[in-house]
Amino acid sequence: MKIDVTRRFAIGSLASTVGLAGLGLPAMAMTTERAKTLVDALVADINGVIASGKSEQAMYVEFERIFARYADVPTIASYALGVDARRATPAQMREFTTVFQRYISVKYGRRFREFIGGQIEVQEARAVKSFYEVKSLAILRGQAPFEVTFLVSDRSGKDLFFNLFIEGINMLLTERTEIGAMMDRRGGNIDAMIADLRAAA
Repeated sequence: MKIDVTRRFAIGSLASTVGLAGLGLPAMAMTTERAKTLVDALVADINGVIASGKSEQAMYVEFERIFARYADVPTIASYALGVDARRATPAQMREFTTVFQRYISVKYGRRFREFIGGQIEVQEARAVKSFYEVKSLAILRGQAPFEVTFLVSDRSGKDLFFNLFIEGINMLLTERTEIGAMMDRRGGNIDAMIADLRAAA
């Protein structure tokens, strides 16, 4: 399988280098305290789910609810689709965003399920260019603690996170890579890619 490195990865790397300016993040309107308050609530909800003892599928439902509440889903979905978002019809973009929300909730829900028996603790927040970075620490049984970082802005009109790093892995760039690979396998057919994404979720 060959992925168009120039078309997909170069754009993703550039956006990361310049502070994800391509997302159109606004000048400072939030505060450090507001960013930390958002992540405090988000982390409390995640900790509640991983300590709930619910079934795997019930946890995924809860993680999707959390993702829909605290994440800037349209921005994340548009970034993941990359340059193909420009040619998607409004109906395709709506469908992709809905399916992507479920897909990413299950994917990262599986990751957070690995935290069962442990917890996430919010550490600190700081301003970074036009958004805020909120660092937290995952403390798990039998493992060394590791960092979970949320990037937060209010570009949508609400305080929401638009990116997530777990042990340094960048969610936005990872998802752009994976969605791009799915698009390439389908020869650029957006509807076929959405069907594949739905099946994967």
